[in-house]
Amino acid sequence: MELLLGIDIGSSSVKCAVVEVQTGVCLGSAYAPKTEMLIHAPKQGFAEQDPSKWWEAFKHAFSELKNELDFSSEAVVAIGISYQMHGLVAVDKNGEPVMNSIIWCDSRAVSQGNQAFADMGEEFCLQHYLNSPGNLTTSKLKWVKDNLPEVYKRIYKVMLPGDYIAYRLTGEMNTTISGLSEGVMWDVQSESIATDLLNYYGIDEALICKTVPQFGNQGNLSSAVAKELGLKAGTPIAYRAGDQPNNAYSLNVLEPGEIAATAGTSGVVYGVIDEPAYDPKSRVNTFVHVNHQPDKKRYGVLLCINGTGILNSWMQKNIFQSLTYPEMNALAAAAPIGADGLLCYPFGNGAERVLENKEAGSMIRNLQFNRHQQQHLSRAAQEGIVFSLFYGIEIMMAMGLQISTVRAGKANMFLSPVFAEAFANTTGATIELFNTDGAQGAARAAGVGAGLYASTDESFKGLKLLERIEPETVLQEQYASAYQHWKSNFFI
Repeated sequence: MELLLGIDIGSSSVKCAVVEVQTGVCLGSAYAPKTEMLIHAPKQGFAEQDPSKWWEAFKHAFSELKNELDFSSEAVVAIGISYQMHGLVAVDKNGEPVMNSIIWCDSRAVSQGNQAFADMGEEFCLQHYLNSPGNLTTSKLKWVKDNLPEVYKRIYKVMLPGDYIAYRLTGEMNTTISGLSEGVMWDVQSESIATDLLNYYGIDEALICKTVPQFGNQGNLSSAVAKELGLKAGTPIAYRAGDQPNNAYSLNVLEPGEIAATAGTSGVVYGVIDEPAYDPKSRVNTFVHVNHQPDKKRYGVLLCINGTGILNSWMQKNIFQSLTYPEMNALAAAAPIGADGLLCYPFGNGAERVLENKEAGSMIRNLQFNRHQQQHLSRAAQEGIVFSLFYGIEIMMAMGLQISTVRAGKANMFLSPVFAEAFANTTGATIELFNTDGAQGAARAAGVGAGLYASTDESFKGLKLLERIEPETVLQEQYASAYQHWKSNFFI
């Protein structure tokens, strides 16, 4: 029996999944830690994690999975990695992190990115990088250079979170073009490193890792790590991608017009295009997609709302303490569409790109003590998440993206019938929910990278449609009214 191992490095947990090559079926998965990983916030707008904690969490999750399935060390024939996007991991010559990772929802580098956008020219940045440098990885590195010069001097290489985990597995420091694109370190016009931006920031290009193919041998499992994990030395890492391009891959969203969504800690809508389009205000991001080739260009347009599932999690911990998520979902279903006028805005997890990098903060509006109860609060939160996503989708539609069918894994917020119904009827799209997640997608993609599947289509033979939610005319009208009420009362 040949197996594929997928690793998904999230900011809440690390998940591992094992997929059987022959059938494409996921045999099992595990995650660690069992409580959400700590995000350090030493100052307002800061968000950091210790990269070594990702590694330890991976080892715990993999050990649990291996013990449960009891497969031999020879069984795993390829490894794929998915990871939280836009994080900065800076290491010294020994491969040791010189500081905590500045992760995706950290907003400290907004001013650096905005200044670069203005000085280099908005049109130049958008044409060459498809984005403002904004608050993305390269700007975070510039922040370190400006504010922690002694730390900056110790940096040998900079990596994205998935690059770091690949390095821990193989001992090799490398990255991918898609990864460089997500960090605004790739020039789509010249198909090369973004030297103009690096030079503007005064960053040495030597800090950037060499590139390896998105699908293919990215390094081999070292003997020491293989022994520690109980795997075969030399097993190839055959795929790596940021969590949202990888989520799209896991749902077989690879061609123009196809759209993927996810609603975990953050919420994302990701659509594929074949031309390098961009939003003039850089409120949504365009990156090189995982299947991009010089002769067959593919880009992903990414809308991210930082505060989605984390809003629901905050409410569960702080308001609905005795209730489970299914119980909260049942409460939400008991309230009318529009939550009887109660409005919730989920922008409480750092600067929001869709709001032009403003930190709006989360808000609850129109709360009436004599009318609103728990069920209204639960529905208002879920509708607020959907409405914030549609607020961004309207921007994507103005760029020419067509929204007709959206694919998602049946997980996180999509486990809520209220959320799924609201999403379908607010967007007018058919929602298709599948039996997959990021770890499974990374495993299947590793099979392609290792040459175990003849095509990407073959890698999806274990992908199953679990549920389809169609929009309904009457509900669409009600949600349209609720969305307009939400939108007209929003201010920052």
